[in-house]
Amino acid sequence: MPTGNLANFVPVCCLTIPAAAWHNRCLKGTDNVTTNTSFATLGVAEPLIKVLTTRGIISPFPIQVDTLPDTLAGRDVLGRGKTGSGKTLAFAIPLASRLANGTRRPSRPSGLVLAPTRELATQIAAVLEPLAAAHGLKVTTIFGGVSQSRQVAALKSGIDIVVACPGRLEDLMRQRLISLDAVNITVIDEADHMADLGFLPGVTRILAATPAGGQRMLFSATLDNGVDKLVKRFLRNQVPHSVDEANSPVAAMTHHVFHVAGADDKKKVVHHLASGTGRRILFMRTKHQARKLAKQLTEAGVPSVDLHGNLSQPARDRNLAAFHTGAARVLVATDIAARGVHVDDVELVVHVDPPTEHKAYLHRSGRTARAGSAGDVVTVVLPEQRKDTQLLMRKARIDVRPQQVAADSASVQALVGEVAPYEAPQPKAAQTQNGGAGGGRSRSRPSTSQRRRRGGARSGQSQATSAAPHAPRQRRARRPQQSPR
Repeated sequence: MPTGNLANFVPVCCLTIPAAAWHNRCLKGTDNVTTNTSFATLGVAEPLIKVLTTRGIISPFPIQVDTLPDTLAGRDVLGRGKTGSGKTLAFAIPLASRLANGTRRPSRPSGLVLAPTRELATQIAAVLEPLAAAHGLKVTTIFGGVSQSRQVAALKSGIDIVVACPGRLEDLMRQRLISLDAVNITVIDEADHMADLGFLPGVTRILAATPAGGQRMLFSATLDNGVDKLVKRFLRNQVPHSVDEANSPVAAMTHHVFHVAGADDKKKVVHHLASGTGRRILFMRTKHQARKLAKQLTEAGVPSVDLHGNLSQPARDRNLAAFHTGAARVLVATDIAARGVHVDDVELVVHVDPPTEHKAYLHRSGRTARAGSAGDVVTVVLPEQRKDTQLLMRKARIDVRPQQVAADSASVQALVGEVAPYEAPQPKAAQTQNGGAGGGRSRSRPSTSQRRRRGGARSGQSQATSAAPHAPRQRRARRPQQSPR
């Protein structure tokens, strides 16, 4: 299957749009298959077809077949697609096509893509940049966690398309370093995840700053938590599209529930599942546990990196690059990677810590079985977690029979496959350069409140010193020596 046809959309709960209003062209059980339709017949320009061909993308996926005639014609679109459905190209192609031959202005982009996470914004830009370059368009990303100076410099030099996270974009808007009054096309990607993270008020303010007559494309798996208000307020005569039922599991994904006797058995099973030759992602509930497990695996000869909210952006980039290139075979992550991390050929996802709700389960699981490939998903369950996990699977519509396993069980061995050769941990300097020892752990920068407290303390000391610059230093009184008895 083509490797460049990245997709970022995830299955979640059913949309409140009537089922008859959706165009369902993907037969159940045929997820992510390409079609007999060509990009040319859909109206995609020849320069973009050449870019797609050089990246091994020959035929469009069903969501692209559905949406491109409408998006290329300038219509507003409300899209829904499963993980691996090809949605990123579904909006990247019309962005590059319809903004060609436009006027580039400093700090006034003509295209805007909103994404909930830095990782997703970065990967959308990677898909979009070669297509935009074919029409002479420039793309940049805007998100927090890094200095804004380079982002501002890129805007001032003239940018056509901005891929942004809402928080940093609003910061730049308040500083009058970017204006959205020239935006012709706006894409809101993973609007439901924006809602989960509490970003919808900011997204609403951002959309209100764009021209009312511009084209808008919104992609969301649900219309709850206020997403429906965005649709009603900002989309005009939108055309809804879907390639399958919402909240449905991917057909090429095989689910396993492994019951273990206790914490020691769980550790052995998880370490064994991580020891195979292919890429695998292990999900943990906390940052500390993700970092700890990545370090343990690396020290055991399984090169691993971690991904969580305590990492700086350069550390995140290094760790993701190590996972992409294969320098690390295992990514140990919190739910930050459940959306926005799209790596081909992840053959196994392990819920080391089962999630608390079914949407998170589907998002995590969607890191495998992408772009037509098959994949396995394992949930490791302690005795006290069995009841909750059973309810979780029912809500996720996953029909799977639990198995009692140990590390040497046949079902575990089958998923491990060929055990990779032992790789000695690299020296710390090399680990930092290549992605980090046991996950590229980086020292977290102090928070704003911490810096204020430190600054306030230093300021108070300075003021006290300046208030009495010539006051004699008081010496601590010496205790009188007692006579020896």
